[in-house]
Amino acid sequence: MSSPDRAYSEKRDYIRMRMEAAVSLHHDGKEIPAVCLDLSSTGMQLEAASNVRLGDKVQVHIASDHSELRGLEAEAEVVRVNLLENGKQSLGLAILQMK
Repeated sequence: MSSPDRAYSEKRDYIRMRMEAAVSLHHDGKEIPAVCLDLSSTGMQLEAASNVRLGDKVQVHIASDHSELRGLEAEAEVVRVNLLENGKQSLGLAILQMK
């Protein structure tokens, strides 16, 4: 299997959970409202009115609706950025560390 084929295959080895949850994206000292579209054990896809760039490090917070459960805190690296027609960005994030 070629390297690009293997990389794609490995990405699909992790289950992605589709969701549409409000999240807080922290970048460059700013808190940016965003929507998490999907989440896996290694990454997530967000949509946000942001201006992040490939390789930027960001913090993501997903609040929990349940008092018994802590929300998700993650440090992530931006690995994909696509500009959407509505002026927002679609962001692919690789999770570096969960807190």
